[in-house]
Amino acid sequence: MPKPVQKEEIVTLLEEIGTLMRLAGENDFRAMAFDRAARTIENLDDDINKFIDEHTLTDLKGIGKSIANDVYEYAETGSVPVLEKLRVLVPDGLIAWLGISGMGPKKIYKIHKELGITEITELKEKCRDGSVASLDGMGQKTAEKILKSISWMEEFSARCRIDEATEVAENFLDKLKQVDGVHDISVAGSLRRSSETIGDIDILIAADEKNASKLMTRFVEMEGVMEVLGQGETKSSVRTEEGRQVDLRIVSRAHYPAALMYFTGSKDHNVALRKRAREKNLQLNEYGLFHQTDDRKADFDRPLPAQSETEIYRHLGLAFIPPELREDYGEFDLAADGKVPELVELSDLRGVLHAHSTWSDGKKTIREMAEACIELGYEYLGLTDHSRSAAYAGGLSIERVKQQWEEIDVLNREFTDKDMDFTILKGIESDILTDGRLDYPDDLLEEFDLVIGSVHSGLDQPPEKMLNRLMEAAAHPHIHMIGHPTGRLLLRRDGNKADLSRLIEHAAKHKTAIEINANPQRLDLDWRYGRKARECGLMSAVCPDAHDIKGLDYMRYGIGIARKSGFTAENILNTKTLADLKKWLEK
Repeated sequence: MPKPVQKEEIVTLLEEIGTLMRLAGENDFRAMAFDRAARTIENLDDDINKFIDEHTLTDLKGIGKSIANDVYEYAETGSVPVLEKLRVLVPDGLIAWLGISGMGPKKIYKIHKELGITEITELKEKCRDGSVASLDGMGQKTAEKILKSISWMEEFSARCRIDEATEVAENFLDKLKQVDGVHDISVAGSLRRSSETIGDIDILIAADEKNASKLMTRFVEMEGVMEVLGQGETKSSVRTEEGRQVDLRIVSRAHYPAALMYFTGSKDHNVALRKRAREKNLQLNEYGLFHQTDDRKADFDRPLPAQSETEIYRHLGLAFIPPELREDYGEFDLAADGKVPELVELSDLRGVLHAHSTWSDGKKTIREMAEACIELGYEYLGLTDHSRSAAYAGGLSIERVKQQWEEIDVLNREFTDKDMDFTILKGIESDILTDGRLDYPDDLLEEFDLVIGSVHSGLDQPPEKMLNRLMEAAAHPHIHMIGHPTGRLLLRRDGNKADLSRLIEHAAKHKTAIEINANPQRLDLDWRYGRKARECGLMSAVCPDAHDIKGLDYMRYGIGIARKSGFTAENILNTKTLADLKKWLEK
């Protein structure tokens, strides 16, 4: 009897087979068959085990007899001969190459086969000595790009994306909260500050001393811990199966507010705080805020009362500084004047702008995306599939654009007839061409409710050319928003070097928004330009760039960046009601 399987594990299985086939130099059509089968199962609403038990997988479009038999065998035995054979055939070193930006399986196979190398160190050497550049279809530019991407990977290998860190941290938090003796618990460090990438994950617990040993034991023995790096009475560190280091500190309830402040702030923020304390003849450390002794040290017998971080900031003559702002990036001036903005909250968002469907490269239908938005409590969905130049992503021809509009009209009428307060906006993510033009004629662009202009090709243009390209698009009369302005992929690819300060000024002048792309691989616009954006009156939007229902959850990461940027709800387009949003778009 086959064992029950999860849909996701079958998708992963088929994707791995397709990737390894390409790395082994096998026929690409065979590999594509596994890709198609993976997409079919990924979009399957029914329980896949029903099809496995009844041996009816071939009833699904895109799954042939051979692939169906592979799935049946996996469900029966837990392995597939074709996959086991490929794992032996493809050197482990080549798998690591997949993390190099711009290195697809075909290119990897070509370099491996023709140069006989398998390790990244060998690849670097062959890029430097001209071997890669001499291969057909490669060239010096390709070799330089590979070296740059490897350098980028190596620099950030100890870090991970915020979504990856969040998943690990929340697993620990959920389990530790249930242990008797935990009075307070929180993440700290860069994760609490909503940084784009995270190194070690910091967790802080307030507990009585008698419970500390029990909590530490529970922590180091948790499921998913692969290695105990250190275990002590107040601090322990572990390595998880995902390769992340998690540090737990336990402090007393009295020390918790100061410890949470200390272990949250960036180094620069904490240095500035301690300096401010000394100027007031006080000493601040992870144990609390204290009066000074005669020799200007902390007098631990004379603490200032503080039940919260807010009280500590107040003792220092500052308004409460939200964790996301604790970077020594102008927050002290705001806090000293009582002008810390009321930062935007996830609950302020009323709708989703920038999402894709199966009309281009999305994995869910328009109806499915809309219904997921309704389930999450949103009032509108700005559907923005790719434009025609993005052929690799199923970009829409003019004819298909109009067909999509018809489907949206039908769905909107249905929502109205059912008294559902929800609207789908007819949008497009139009490619910004190399000269700054958008991807459709003006008479079509002006019929969209929402036009997002994004750069997807020619990412290596010189900074001034890229800036001119983006500025040309931002001034277009029918564009509403610039998407992911730098084009960066965190920990994989640096963004373009266009002068974003000038772009922000220009976009604000033309009443064009610049999105915060909430996809945790992007988180672009960079929060460091928040002050400039606020000064110029730039509008932004927190956009998930969702290609499936799970992608709608990316909004939480975009909100973190919006808050780091110092944005209030007034700065964010999709906090507007539908009526107010339409008025803004029409202007």
